[in-house]
Amino acid sequence: MTELIERTATTTDVPVVELSMQQAINRALRELLAEDPDVLVFGEDVGALGGVFRVTDGLQKEFGDKRVFDTPLAESAIMGMAVGLAMNGWRPVPELQFDGFAYPAIDQIVNQVARMNYRTRGAAPMPITLRLPSFGGIQAPEHHGESLEALFAHTPGLKVAVPSDPEEAYGLLLQAVRSDDPVVYMEPKSRYWDRRPVRLREPSSPIGASRVVRPGRHATLIAWGAMVQRCVRVAELAAEDGVELEVVDLRWLKPIDTAGLAESVSRTKRAVVVHEAPLTAGLGAEVSALVTENCFGDLAAPVQRVTGFDVPYPAGPLEPQYLPTIDRVLLAVQRTLEY
Repeated sequence: MTELIERTATTTDVPVVELSMQQAINRALRELLAEDPDVLVFGEDVGALGGVFRVTDGLQKEFGDKRVFDTPLAESAIMGMAVGLAMNGWRPVPELQFDGFAYPAIDQIVNQVARMNYRTRGAAPMPITLRLPSFGGIQAPEHHGESLEALFAHTPGLKVAVPSDPEEAYGLLLQAVRSDDPVVYMEPKSRYWDRRPVRLREPSSPIGASRVVRPGRHATLIAWGAMVQRCVRVAELAAEDGVELEVVDLRWLKPIDTAGLAESVSRTKRAVVVHEAPLTAGLGAEVSALVTENCFGDLAAPVQRVTGFDVPYPAGPLEPQYLPTIDRVLLAVQRTLEY
């Protein structure tokens, strides 16, 4: 693969490689395994097969089956093993094959992974990064497409990261695995094949920082994961009518960048939150509350939410009707501009 060189303002050479999100995660895992002998990658079919989405392809061959290995199809056992390994000095990176498979492991994630450091007064940190192929967009069967971010973000002790493109996937995973806190790293399955230039550099922003993907002045679109690119498309269409929408990629759903959100919305005076999960008690409600609490005097309209519906995540051909569409987001933008 040809590597391009980007000349930065500080004359530092930063390698730039065109990668898919799947390849960017693979590259980050390879670097993490190489730099730290305590990093272990394990889970369902991550070894010889390289994962159902081939995200771990080639890692077992390079690092051996004691560093990268398959486990039984038992999610509670996978996370329980991660806890024991972390307590003994390892840095586990378990993968559960699909987000819907996380439900059997909720006991371990909530009661052990998230609480052990607190319970032991810091004697047993949990440097676990749970990789979780998440969200919809691939028309998979039942239990193969879920949006569990509100559940994890609501759990004290967990951090939650969601990349939206290959470069974000690379950088956020480096931050997550190197952190001494447990991180749920939710990979948007529908973006695995998205190819873009990736700057192979250390993340320049701290854990918890959002980013402005597209600047604007009439309203702020707030999203994460696959919905970020959908909001960018909405902004492109709105620009044809002279409406300049700012797109903010939240990136970290726990902790949330309240200051970054407030800075954007205080300028644009309006906000629309877009996510795949159902409306009721979704993370968009928390984001809306934070925006309202911190920007009440600046808001020209109520915060709008465009989300999935309050039904179980549908399978197959019904998924396009469930996910937020460009038209639904544009309608929410129109409503907020009418105030």
